[in-house]
Amino acid sequence: MGARFRVFLTCDQDKTLLNLRTANVAQKVKDRAEIIRLNAHGWYVEKIASH
Repeated sequence: MGARFRVFLTCDQDKTLLNLRTANVAQKVKDRAEIIRLNAHGWYVEKIASH
C-alpha cells in the first residue's frame, strides 16, 4: 500500500471549497472540492471512496 495522502487547509481555503458546493460549476468540481474537504477533516481515501 502507498503512503497516506493528507491535505491541510486554512480556514479561508475550507470556506472557498465549501462555497463551491452551491456555486454554478460542473458537478465534477463540486465533487472534487468535497473530497479535498473530507480529506482535510481527517477522512482517509478508503472512507471517502465508500462515501
